[in-house]
Amino acid sequence: MANEKTVVEEIECRDLEDDSKLKVTVLACTELGNNSKPGLQVMWMGNIVNFHPLAAEKWAYDAKKKGGGPMLLEGESWLAHTNQFIKIYFVPGKPAKARVEMKTRSMDESVTKDFDCPFDA
Repeated sequence: MANEKTVVEEIECRDLEDDSKLKVTVLACTELGNNSKPGLQVMWMGNIVNFHPLAAEKWAYDAKKKGGGPMLLEGESWLAHTNQFIKIYFVPGKPAKARVEMKTRSMDESVTKDFDCPFDA
C-alpha cells in the first residue's frame, strides 16, 4: 500500500518588515517510519519532521529525562533569531502531539498550534 498524505493544516505568518512569509504545512500520513505506521509530517522551508511511533518513543524518553512536558526539537526547528522563528515541539501524552510555534518580526506574539498524532507516547 502506498503512503497517502492528507493536508491537515497550512499555517502562514506574514512579516510586515519585508513582506516575507513563514509557512508550515502539516500532513497526515498513512505510513511513516520503519514500521510503516500512521503519523504526521511537518514541512517548512524545505525541511521535513516526521512524527511516527519510533521517533516518538525516543522523544518521550528524552522528554522524561528532562523532566517531562513538551520537548523542543532544537535540531528540527529554525532558531536563527529570537524575534523570528519556527519552533517544532514533541508533546508526549495520549495522544502525543506535534506542536508548531511561529513568529515573525512584526508579530507581537507567536502563533502556536497543536496537532494530535495518531499514536500515544
